[in-house]
Amino acid sequence: MANRTDGILLAGPPAFNELNREFTAKRDPGSPEVQPLYQDGRIVRFSNDPADPIQPAGQPWDGAGVLSLQHASDPIVWLSPDLILHRPGWLTEPAGLDVIDEMTWIPFVTFWQVTMDMLEPVETPPGHGHTYTLEFVDGWAEILQPPGWTPQLADELRTLIAEQPH
Repeated sequence: MANRTDGILLAGPPAFNELNREFTAKRDPGSPEVQPLYQDGRIVRFSNDPADPIQPAGQPWDGAGVLSLQHASDPIVWLSPDLILHRPGWLTEPAGLDVIDEMTWIPFVTFWQVTMDMLEPVETPPGHGHTYTLEFVDGWAEILQPPGWTPQLADELRTLIAEQPH
């Protein structure tokens, strides 16, 4: 992937995405499933909010970068048949940024809860659920690092995107 592109941005990749699943499963020891660190972040990095420093902060990409945006509250990222009988790592770790501490795993039940969360047509605000629209700006800027890019330009672009009809 990284050999053929200048960068890749995965926004809310579904649990069945083989690459994302592999990066998460083979994450560096001690890094959480909701925001894993993969091979010290040389090529692949994860973020819940690309406006915050993406780990490893301040380290250049080793060639083309792959950035995976995944909200802890995005059911598309976490829905997997494995939830039926197996407690996922993301429910044994401290809760993600926008997940209540009371979220627990119960065989069969958790699978159906996450399934229903995915099917429910809810408008979630930016930065939550499967709404990544405004985060594309910071995600692409992190990967491509365009010359002359400033926080002011990022704000202007986010404003233009937010004004577009959904």
